[in-house]
Amino acid sequence: MTHDTPLRHIETPDELRACLPLMRELRPHLADEADFIERVGRMRHERYRLLAAMEAGQAVALAGYRFQENLIYGRFLYVDDLVVSPARRGHRWGARLLEALDGIARDSGCAQLVLDTGLANALAQRFYFRSGLLTSAIRFSKKPGTPAV
Repeated sequence: MTHDTPLRHIETPDELRACLPLMRELRPHLADEADFIERVGRMRHERYRLLAAMEAGQAVALAGYRFQENLIYGRFLYVDDLVVSPARRGHRWGARLLEALDGIARDSGCAQLVLDTGLANALAQRFYFRSGLLTSAIRFSKKPGTPAV
């Protein structure tokens, strides 16, 4: 039940291992457990945190975020990852995570809460609009060394 399960920050390697199956729902390329734990360790140097709801030793909802600053937004909270177990969708876990992140951003003096989602991810876009997030940009990217067309 979403009301009884607290959200908490994930700190230990064992807790990260318990989050990996759910993170793979969002990031299927994360196949190697040791690589996942090492990556999160490196990302923590960039102020990455993982907020999760744990039930029976497994993550049922999680959000990875970090604090950043740039000339566009000033200081902001960037949401890298937000995923809810397929069996728990529709039970307000995503809304609860976004509300918690909004509070963290506000309490930390951030000017914005920012996240990206894929252009083809219509369900997530609908959820974000309902949650009060608005589109403000289109992100372009390419792999280094890839020629222009």
